[in-house]
Amino acid sequence: MKHFLAKILLITLTTIFLISCSAVKRVPEGEYLLEKNQVFVDSVKSNDAKLYNQLYQKPNTKLLGAPIRLHLYNLASINQDSLYQDWLQRKPNREKRMINFFSKKQIDRLGVGLDGINEWVKKTGEPPSIVDESKVKRSAKRLQAYYWNNGWFNVKADYKINKDDKKRASVDYLIRPSQPYFIDSLNTKIASFVADSIYHSNSTNSIIIPGKQYKTLDLEAERERVTSLFRNSGLFHFEKEFIKFDADTVNTNHKVNLNLLINNRPVSYGDSVERVPFKVHKISKVNVFTDYSYQNRNKKPLDSTFYKGYNIYGYDEIKFTRKAITNSILITPGKIFKESDRTLTNNQINNLRTFKYPNITYDIDKNDPTGTSLIANIRLTPRKKYSTNVQFDVSTSQIQAFGIGFGGSLLIRNVFGGAEILEISARGSIGSSSDAVDGGERFFNISEVGTDVRLSFPKIVFPLKTNKIIPKRMSPTTNLVFGINVQQNIGLDRQNATGVFNYQWKPNKTLTNQIDIVNVQYVRNLNTQNYFNIYRTSYDQLNDIARQVLDPSSSFFVQPETGTPNIDDAELRIPNGADGFITESLGLTPNGDLTPNQLQEIRNINERKDRLTEDNLIFASSYTFTKNNKENLYDENYSRFRAKIEFAGNVLNAVSNVAELKKNSRERFEVFGVEFSQYAKTELDYIKHWDLGRKNVIAIRAFGGLAIPYGNANSIPFVRSFFGGGPNDNRAWLAYDLGPGSTLSRNEFNEANFKLALNAEYRYNILGSLNGALFIDAGNIWNVLDNVEEEEAVFSKLDDIQEIAVGSGFGFRYDFDFFVLRLDIGFKTFNPANDEDQRWFKGYRFSEAVYNFGINYPF
Repeated sequence: MKHFLAKILLITLTTIFLISCSAVKRVPEGEYLLEKNQVFVDSVKSNDAKLYNQLYQKPNTKLLGAPIRLHLYNLASINQDSLYQDWLQRKPNREKRMINFFSKKQIDRLGVGLDGINEWVKKTGEPPSIVDESKVKRSAKRLQAYYWNNGWFNVKADYKINKDDKKRASVDYLIRPSQPYFIDSLNTKIASFVADSIYHSNSTNSIIIPGKQYKTLDLEAERERVTSLFRNSGLFHFEKEFIKFDADTVNTNHKVNLNLLINNRPVSYGDSVERVPFKVHKISKVNVFTDYSYQNRNKKPLDSTFYKGYNIYGYDEIKFTRKAITNSILITPGKIFKESDRTLTNNQINNLRTFKYPNITYDIDKNDPTGTSLIANIRLTPRKKYSTNVQFDVSTSQIQAFGIGFGGSLLIRNVFGGAEILEISARGSIGSSSDAVDGGERFFNISEVGTDVRLSFPKIVFPLKTNKIIPKRMSPTTNLVFGINVQQNIGLDRQNATGVFNYQWKPNKTLTNQIDIVNVQYVRNLNTQNYFNIYRTSYDQLNDIARQVLDPSSSFFVQPETGTPNIDDAELRIPNGADGFITESLGLTPNGDLTPNQLQEIRNINERKDRLTEDNLIFASSYTFTKNNKENLYDENYSRFRAKIEFAGNVLNAVSNVAELKKNSRERFEVFGVEFSQYAKTELDYIKHWDLGRKNVIAIRAFGGLAIPYGNANSIPFVRSFFGGGPNDNRAWLAYDLGPGSTLSRNEFNEANFKLALNAEYRYNILGSLNGALFIDAGNIWNVLDNVEEEEAVFSKLDDIQEIAVGSGFGFRYDFDFFVLRLDIGFKTFNPANDEDQRWFKGYRFSEAVYNFGINYPF
């Protein structure tokens, strides 16, 4: 292995060296390839990325120290078409022979094709970054401006270009900042009495603080703050351009005395301009047009109504209830003008998904002689009442070798006239699995079909008023969801019915709250007799024990049609033989040949079988808090935090106790013949992205989850448990293949009720839309305070944290704009299931790597 790695390293270094010789292939004579930039601050080299981001000219991008994209660009021909023609004409009769063999048209197409390939190579590559002294000068001035804008008013900047005789050069930028300036005082000169009063009543929120180093960005931020303050305090005519700053730095001992200047607004009267003080404006009327379109812009509304100060108009009959419309409008008659009310109203109406982006304008009310009243006109354009969607996908997974999914949905808007949304969706899939009971005799041997109905109300549906607790500016929503799903999977087959009643609201653009008042899930397993056909690991363990303690002629074994039974070939009958052996072993008079360890293993097998084949009734309530400051889809500098707490079974347990229901033989309550689950569960999830520029991103994630059963249950339902591994978790293990603890993947689907996970990934650009990633994943799952007793699987002491598995590797992502196709290759860096001296770096072979395919980024 060591020799193999040495050879790979030697080949890589040799390739880089040979390629590097041609890096200046496209550099003209007398020009120089920019190898690197260096910034020196007071003669000390700086690595501050903010300084290097100021430079107009940067070296060619490198991967593993080599400018791969530059080399790719150098492979392209400059005049591909003329080169092709020269080649055709280089030998007598070459073109004639090719035309006889192909055709003139095909020969011409070949030239066009070669030219297209050549252009693609040039486009994907990167032209050489040739030193341009004019850009170097501009970069030096920009560095100087950067320091000036951060308080170093006496900064000096210079540069030095270092050239060699191999057409290569580097640029040194030399910065001498001198002593910075600090804010000494801030004085205001605001002509309008109203504006001056508003400013000073909020002056404690000023971003400009005496004693702080001067920054131009702070002045701009203060202009933004004051503008927002005024426009949300009724000053309708105020604009940011009205704010000016001047600074006094003469003989102030590196102090800055700032003056904030706001004159009265200029108003033109014919050829003359007068200065008019700012005034507080109020909303006198709010006109809402519920069916506006460009075609009816000059028509008169035919229908109208009035509600709580709002004038509601329709060019046809109004199809919305008055309350539904006004609940989404934050602009209130009689209140002062606020720019934020317009923004919130836009957001609220968009959240309804019933109208297109609204048009909101303000006009001066001509009936008010003071000129301080505004009329707000809100023009709403309804979307189509019905819309449909069709989906189709192809997938693969650990269980499913090949699958085809299809589905569709119907969306109905304004169902009851209150801007409600009704969504009816159906989905289905068929797939192929070698793990199916038929052993793969049929190609499509697993299937799934389901349907969901979702009804959303743009308000909190509750017997009492909640406006004071959750005002309409928080976009409150009530959702009712019902769904049913039927699976013919790898043998158990399952029916799943769900019902959810929840509230959602957003206090601001970064925070989201959700309360599931009721979340009911009923899971029914239809084909439990196939358990041991599916979970072969459990069956093999049970069969090995049976061979050690039973006679080969036992009725629990499949008997040969001819000959004497052989214990080495004995197989427990499924299901009766396996179930019968478990019942006998765990009965009042177990087989005396069983050792305590064998008995415990049979108990573990039986416990897992019961849990995975029993029907589940989950009656839960939960609260989820999410904070996400991501600005848009392309924002790569953000954080996201999600916390969830869930309780299940408490209501049913209380009702069962009050009703004095009888418990079953296992001392559990049943509802409709099913033992309901009772547990407490919490999840914490944190994601952070750092944008390093030039498509370089560092992303991390931390996750922790714990579910504790109690009362009517001693374990967590499979559908609510945690698992490790897979393309979005620890990528060195397959999904459900990691843990629990230090166990060696004892089952086909390993899960537990406690999970820790940490992920870190560095993403970088390789070529064009092709990106790469280096990652480290860590985490594991354990059993805590449930009915699992196996020591290696239980988190019983803090030292068990040493069982966290570590995977590392690399991956590739291809960005198709509307989705990202991802391949990750993970290696087991630390495997807690191995012997202690075999845990580190024993899985670093491509033959042992795990290859994960996925859509979009893992986090």
